[in-house]
Amino acid sequence: MEEAIGLNREGVKKQIYHGGTGDLPKYITGSKVTFHFRTLKCDSDRTVIDDSKKVGVPMEIIIGNMFKLEVWEILLASMRIGEVAEFWCDVTVESPSMYKRETWALNNDEKLKVVPLLHGEGNRLFKLGRFEDANNKYREALICLKNLQTKEKPWEVPWMKLEKMINTLILNYCQCLLRMEEYYEVLEHTTDLIQHHPGLVKAYFLRAKANAEVWNEAEAKKDFEKVIELDPAMSRQVKKEIRMLETRMQEKEEEEKLKYKNLFS
Repeated sequence: MEEAIGLNREGVKKQIYHGGTGDLPKYITGSKVTFHFRTLKCDSDRTVIDDSKKVGVPMEIIIGNMFKLEVWEILLASMRIGEVAEFWCDVTVESPSMYKRETWALNNDEKLKVVPLLHGEGNRLFKLGRFEDANNKYREALICLKNLQTKEKPWEVPWMKLEKMINTLILNYCQCLLRMEEYYEVLEHTTDLIQHHPGLVKAYFLRAKANAEVWNEAEAKKDFEKVIELDPAMSRQVKKEIRMLETRMQEKEEEEKLKYKNLFS
């Protein structure tokens, strides 16, 4: 066991019980870190407050993005892969009514109540054209629901209700990504949704739009045709999208012909 050391952070000390391997990871924004943790009080009994191994699900956080408690990122950045360490962190205790708690700090009932508020705020921001801010709200709501879903059994009604809510939020999230021109991320999320829920019309429509933007004409048309098959009422809108795609493909083909003509002339 190594002697307790500071981390160049006031109020934080660390003690290593088992050294990890390799160099310290260099996390960038968006990196996902998976780890087990146990939270204890600094009392004589070292009372356990939370233990991920007892729950059976490791903690996952996205660096600089999805988790709002900054100290976790500081602690993890000091650890090597496979390392086991203990940290002492000074905290200021406030009652829930004295501050706005982050969603991770809410209990299950509070999370269920806050999700519609986050969803509604995301929709409002989307209408204002603030797509990145809207996505942050949708993402926060998704974290709440996925956390609750891990505690439910897949064959029970609450789990199925949560799944439906999650699907709706993911589709809204993908709408924002389309506006933000993150087409390949849209393809990834919608393909995953379609694999698990092949009847989601909106998933096919958004995937078709994303395929069209990255010049996957055949894949886009196939998805648009599937939209009409599942929901004939969307035929007019889909046919308009197909005409727009065909026009763009023709323009692209003419541009490429002109480019090669100039190249060899």
